Amino acid sequence: MPDDDALWRVFAANFPGLTLPARVADRLPALVPRRRLADGRSLFVQGHKPAAFYAVAAGEIETRFTGADGAVSVIEHVGPPRLFGLAAFAAGQAAEYEAVARGPCEVLVIGREAYLLLMDEAPGFARALLAEFARRYDGTLRLLQAARHQGAAERFALALAQLARERGAPEGKGWVEVRATQAELARLAHLSRQTANELLAAAEAAGHVKRGRGRWLWRP
Repeated sequence: MPDDDALWRVFAANFPGLTLPARVADRLPALVPRRRLADGRSLFVQGHKPAAFYAVAAGEIETRFTGADGAVSVIEHVGPPRLFGLAAFAAGQAAEYEAVARGPCEVLVIGREAYLLLMDEAPGFARALLAEFARRYDGTLRLLQAARHQGAAERFALALAQLARERGAPEGKGWVEVRATQAELARLAHLSRQTANELLAAAEAAGHVKRGRGRWLWRP
């Protein structure tokens, strides 16, 4: 069973503005177990239907898919308190990617019983879930458009903003902490690591970014 604080942090971050009825809030924690994963352990694999969707409580999950040629491509690194595995679970379809622990990791497991409780007895949850799907879809479309039609600087800015939305934590004075590597940013923006490094350096010189190891601070 998860500690309630971790569960409510997930809901506050992913479904802002949603208020659960007391009868749902009282029952939900017992229906959402916490699962610990060792480094390199798969939570679910590509091509299999997941029995739940998940939220990262601690550590990091790497999502990746394997192409027909056997090449492995990392999609993203998911940290607390983000959700993942939503689409395959909700649609009852096989997952398009594998989810693997990147170091020791803990996830909250939101299975069918918890999902039905939320859908059937929490007014507004279905709308909040649809809004989250829409945000993710819009972000994907923007990146696809940027990859095809926009220059490196525009793609870089869009990727940086998306990472801030997905992983950002307020740091005060307008700064947002983003936990992501330069390689992830480059991959998301469809840029070489050298180009991403040059654009990060320019953003830092302009006072919009402060770089650190595996993280940076961003001020739009």
